[in-house]
Amino acid sequence: QVQLVESGGGLVQPGGSLRLSCTASGTSLNIAIMAWYRQAPGKQRELVAAMSISDRATYSDSVKGRFTISRDNAKNTVYLQMDSLKPDDTAVYYCFMRPFKDDDSWGQGTQVTVSS
Repeated sequence: QVQLVESGGGLVQPGGSLRLSCTASGTSLNIAIMAWYRQAPGKQRELVAAMSISDRATYSDSVKGRFTISRDNAKNTVYLQMDSLKPDDTAVYYCFMRPFKDDDSWGQGTQVTVSS
């Protein structure tokens, strides 16, 4: 089972920036998809951004142009650079990884709060 450890959440003012990181460990990994989801109180979990092993990125319309996903395959790590943050971005952010030869895995979640 792949284990994911997230870091980088916190409290930030509107217009500010945060960078989330998520590193995988546990097996000999070759990861097809790395992604970030988020879940706000009372809402369903939603995809924020995803990146394939070929570096093709997909973003939700709500974050396009403000968030950037990237990955470092040598470190089994995915990043989410979040700029121009808005109060509506407040949520628990979850890392997701889909290895080629293992089960899907989720991180424990990291809280991002955007408030003045």
